[in-house]
Parts: sequence; structure tokens; C-alpha cells
Amino acid sequence: MMSFAYGIVGVVLFVIMAPAMQFIVRLAAAPIPPVVILAIAAAISHLASTLLGTTTMQQFQYWNAASVFSFGVMTYVFAFGAVYKSVSLEILLDLAQQPERMVPLSDIIDRQIPDIFRERTEILIAGGLAERTGSSFVVTEAGRKLAGRIARIRHAFAIGDTGLYDFSTPKPLPDKTRGL
Repeated sequence: MMSFAYGIVGVVLFVIMAPAMQFIVRLAAAPIPPVVILAIAAAISHLASTLLGTTTMQQFQYWNAASVFSFGVMTYVFAFGAVYKSVSLEILLDLAQQPERMVPLSDIIDRQIPDIFRERTEILIAGGLAERTGSSFVVTEAGRKLAGRIARIRHAFAIGDTGLYDFSTPKPLPDKTRGL
């Protein structure tokens, strides 16, 4: 039963370390992706809590501690991922910061959405997954490989056309002349 406590100790260490490490990396302006920082924090906190458990307990049960640790860290990572690059939350945060708590829909469509997606394309370019060619945006070999892996994972989880992220067939552009 005490081994579970060491799993909790690891989670607490991770929850303290992860944001502190993110903050330090941002202050240093180091080009380390947040997911890498989370992985490093998880490895350090897991190693520390496991070493603490093995040195203080006669019969430390690693898998009990590891299961609690993994559940806690994955919950944190899942929540972090949900708020890290959410387009919907970005729009909501901007909306909440407006003095009158409202923004015309045209402003969101014409200003916010292009900025958010431009930022995403910069991330893909910086990661070597895509590149600019004139006024176009093209996938690199590394991007094709990653897209293939993602497609296989989506297939394994039986994820079909979500309507949001299925870029396998081009969607027709909306006709802006309708409704005039």
C-alpha cells in the first residue's frame, strides 16, 4: 500500500516541476518544445520517486507506484494538451478579455482565425514538417512520414472523418456570393 504513496509523491513532484521547468525555459527563450519539457519532468520525477521508494521501503512494489504515477502524469498531460493549442479556447480567452465581453463574428473570422492558423503553420515549419515554397505551403518528407503515422493511429482507433482534421480529400471552399 505504501508503494502507491510513492506514486503519488512522483505525481506531486511532476506537478511542481513541469510548470517550473516550462517557466524557466520560456524565460531563457530556449527552443525546447513544451512536450519535451513535460517528458523530462516526468522522467526526473518518476526516477526520483522510484529511488526514494526503493531506498526507504524493504518491499517496494514498483508497478503499484508506477500505475499511480502514470495515471497522474497522463491526466496532467491530457489537460495540458487540451488547453495548450486549443483554437476554441484561444477565441474564448480573447473574447473574455474584451471590455464589453463581445467581439463581432467577422472580427474572429477575419483577424483571430488567420493569426491562430498562421502560428500553427510556423510551428510546422520550425519542426521541419512543412516548408514555404513561394506563396504555397508544402509538406516535407518528415511531414509525410508523420502524417502517415497519424493516419495509421487514427485507423487503429477507428477514427473516421471528424469533419475537422480530415484533410485527405479537399473540402470545397464556401461560396461567398451566397446570401448576398
